[in-house]
Amino acid sequence: MFQSFEVTSTPQYGRERVEALRASFDTLGIDAFLVPRADEYQGEYVPASSERLSWLTGFTGSAGIALVDRKQAVVFVDGRYVTQLAQQVDGAVFTGGDLVGEPPHLWLKAHGARGMRLGIDPWLHTGAEVRRLEKALAELGGTLVLLDHNPLDRLWISRPAEPLGAVHIQNISESGVLARDKIATIQADLEAKELSAVLITDPSSVAWIFNIRGSDVPHTPHPLARAILPASGKPLLFLDKRKTNIEAEAYLAQLCLQRSPSELEAALARQSAGGARILVDPDLTPYALVELIGAKGGEIVEGNDPAKIPRACKNLAELNGSAAAHLQDGAAMAEFLHWLDQVKPGSVTEIDATKQLEEIRAGVGQSMQNPLKDISFDTIAGAGEHAAIMHYRVTTQTDRTIDGGELFLIDSGAQYVNGTTDITRTVGIGVVDYERKRFFTLVLKGMIAISTARFPKGTRGCDLDPLARISLWKAGADFAHGTGHGVGSYLSVHEGPQRISRLSTQELLPGMILSNEPGYYRPGSFGIRIENLIYVREAEAVEGGDAPMLSFETLTYCPIDRDLIVTELLTREEIDWVNDYHARTREALTPLIERKDVRDWLAQATRPLI
Repeated sequence: MFQSFEVTSTPQYGRERVEALRASFDTLGIDAFLVPRADEYQGEYVPASSERLSWLTGFTGSAGIALVDRKQAVVFVDGRYVTQLAQQVDGAVFTGGDLVGEPPHLWLKAHGARGMRLGIDPWLHTGAEVRRLEKALAELGGTLVLLDHNPLDRLWISRPAEPLGAVHIQNISESGVLARDKIATIQADLEAKELSAVLITDPSSVAWIFNIRGSDVPHTPHPLARAILPASGKPLLFLDKRKTNIEAEAYLAQLCLQRSPSELEAALARQSAGGARILVDPDLTPYALVELIGAKGGEIVEGNDPAKIPRACKNLAELNGSAAAHLQDGAAMAEFLHWLDQVKPGSVTEIDATKQLEEIRAGVGQSMQNPLKDISFDTIAGAGEHAAIMHYRVTTQTDRTIDGGELFLIDSGAQYVNGTTDITRTVGIGVVDYERKRFFTLVLKGMIAISTARFPKGTRGCDLDPLARISLWKAGADFAHGTGHGVGSYLSVHEGPQRISRLSTQELLPGMILSNEPGYYRPGSFGIRIENLIYVREAEAVEGGDAPMLSFETLTYCPIDRDLIVTELLTREEIDWVNDYHARTREALTPLIERKDVRDWLAQATRPLI
């Protein structure tokens, strides 16, 4: 199993750990300390050795930050995790904060003490974050204190060792472009802009540039590594040699000079000398490295990570690989949904379903000679009231049966060498009441609206987000997460900068893969989410049209529970979309399914709506 169901949250230690942290304040010369979820690489998914927020608070979500001062402790999370936070932390020690509406820098302006000395670990915060914090503290007459060590690391006696996951080479058939050509393109751009070098701190960008993949982080196949790419000459790749075998080292030797991560600071200091102009991404680069460049005489030039947009805009090989991975994954999902349809309500649990899906994915992968490498995130398998917890993670403590009359939501994904998948299906167990069906249909209408959208070039994610919500808004409802996130190519299931959300100002460009996942959640009762992956492409011309347009192509093929659809709430065009989608799903998946009973089930599950 790629997923554990053990209880990892430890809220019972929250009080003593917060008190121990506060006891170090006087020695450190601070009044408060920030504990982000991010690690030294600013990743969403972090190794066990960097789970500082979880260790301190008990909160295990993938986004959050804690602010601990002498009197209070606030954990800031977004809308996905409000319910989870309340369940996982000691409410007598921690209060909840709004990571989106009032993040720490805004909270400080409103609630911070005059003259506050706020300590941070500069390896865990970016330059952009530091600027926001400094500005907020200045209004309080306070100061930001950059600590030379993280006090939690000294308190965390049983802290796990840093990972040493094996690195492997990604074939040209999956990458589509040779690493040397990617490096040459970046270096030519640096030279044209009269830049001396770029510091690459995002492990996914490192993996993409050098066409390598790793296993340091759960479910995200990139190695924890950084790189310095000069405008000319060989790049420096800071990647522990204990992660690379002879083959990988021989491959990398043709592209770069492989160095120990411990050599990064000295190498960056040398590169910065004499006023060298160093490109850094302020949203990705740890402030410790930004400060080092300035201290050694370098000129900091802020700009986007040069791999960010090219990595997001998938080339033809990556798109074809993703399409093939999604067909394989769709066949596995069809077999799983058939299994779920056959079991008696109340006879299996959330953990049973999660294990069954992973087992099916692994079996289908072996039969198609494209093995399941990992899941792309811990499967969200929630029945009844658990489905209302947007990022619910089932454990041995919370596991429950999937009973008749309720909705079961399963959000899962897989990592294959040719693509990353992410799919959510909500299914009815037995006879489901009209209210649940009504909201399922309203969510479906939003998903169809995104799927069928045509939009002019220059459109941003925030421009499309309302399309997924308008039917819910008319019913007096909404959902507290973005409509879609970017997805990598055998990399992170959550990839920026592309998103479909209220906050996304990134232009949508051809080749970008995104999720399309509106939902609805009624706490304590039920939850609904329907998710396909889509990619941006040039739209077919419309007679009489005169503006260049883009549209989406669907990658995911898997039945949508037609028994939950209230057809009277759909327009003729929406019914046609469902019927066409199901016809294409049946046509695409049937040849990939070996078992006749599953093929027969698929034919029934995809029959036309009347």
